[in-house]
Amino acid sequence: MFVCLSYLSRYGAIKRTPCVVHTLQLVVNMTQKEPSVKRLFDKVRGLVRLFLKSSVATERLLQLCGLTLVKDCVTRWSSSYQMVSRLLEVKDSIVQVADGMDWDCLLPSEWQKLAALRDLLLPFAEHTKMLQSDTTSLSLVVPALLDLSAHLSQFPQGTGYRDLAGLAQKMKANMEQRFSCFLDPMDSKFSPLATAACFLDPTVSPETLIENEDSQIQEFLRRAEDYISQTISPQEEDDAYEEEEERREAPETAPSSKRPRFRFFSKASTSRPLRPKPSVRQELQKFKEQLSQPIHEESAIDFWAAQGSTVYQTLKPFAFDLLAMPASQAFAERVFS
Repeated sequence: MFVCLSYLSRYGAIKRTPCVVHTLQLVVNMTQKEPSVKRLFDKVRGLVRLFLKSSVATERLLQLCGLTLVKDCVTRWSSSYQMVSRLLEVKDSIVQVADGMDWDCLLPSEWQKLAALRDLLLPFAEHTKMLQSDTTSLSLVVPALLDLSAHLSQFPQGTGYRDLAGLAQKMKANMEQRFSCFLDPMDSKFSPLATAACFLDPTVSPETLIENEDSQIQEFLRRAEDYISQTISPQEEDDAYEEEEERREAPETAPSSKRPRFRFFSKASTSRPLRPKPSVRQELQKFKEQLSQPIHEESAIDFWAAQGSTVYQTLKPFAFDLLAMPASQAFAERVFS
C-alpha cells in the first residue's frame, strides 16, 4: 500500500512512500506465525468464543466487572492486543465465571505468558494509533520506528520466555528490513523524506536527532539537511527569476519624456538583481540554534505559524508542506469501508 505525495512534485520530491501503518502490521503479524505464541492465541480465542456464545456467561461477567470480552479480527489493527488486554483486565472475573460454568480456563503459567505478550504488543498498538492520523504524522515515523526498535531490543530483559525473546528479535530484524527506506541511509532505496519531516518538527527533533550523538542518527540528520537544501534551492531560484521577470515587465508608474543623460547606464541599473535571500543552509543553521531554546508551541504547525515571514523565507513554506503529510492512508480507506 502506498500514499501518493504528488503535491510535493514542485519540490522534486519522491512521489510515493510506503504506508507506514500497513507495513507495521506486517511486522505485528509475525506473532501469529510463532508456533508457541499461536497455540496460546488459539486457546485464548477458544475461551473468548466460549464466553461470547453463552448469554449466561456474558451476563455473569457483566455483573462481576461490567465488561465483556473482545474477539480479535485479522482486518482490524491491534485487535489481538485489545483481545489480550481485555482478557487480562477481567482475569479474576473470567476465572470465577469459568469455574461456575465448569469450563477449562488458562493455566497460571499461560496467564503470565499472556501478560508478557501484552507487553510486547503494547508499543505497537500505541504507535499505530498515533501514526494513523490523517495529518502531521509523517514527522513521527522515524521516532516511532526507532522507539519500537529499542523496545524490541530491550524486551528480552526480565522475561523468562525464550520463545518471546526470540520472537522480539525476529520482529526487530523484519521491521528494519521492511523500513530500510527510512532507517538505513546506506540502502539504495533510502528516502530522507521522513527524517526531514522529523527534523522540521521541533516537538520531536531535539531528542530524536539534534541531541542524539549516535553515529547513525547523526547521519540521518546530515541526510535530512542535504535533502532539504537540495529540494528547496531549485524552487528558490525559480521564484527569484519569476520576481525579476515580473519587475522587468511591469510598466513604469511615472514615464518621463526627458531623455536621460546616461541612458545606457540607467537601463543597466534597472535590471540589477534583487537583494539575495538568506540561503537554505543559513536558515537550517538558524533553526537548529532555535531548537536549543525551549519550544513553547504544542505542535509543529503552531511553531511554524508563529515564525515571521522574514525569519524563514524558504524553510517555512517547505515545512508546512512536509508536516502536513500523513504516514498512512488508513483515514481515506475508512471513508469507503
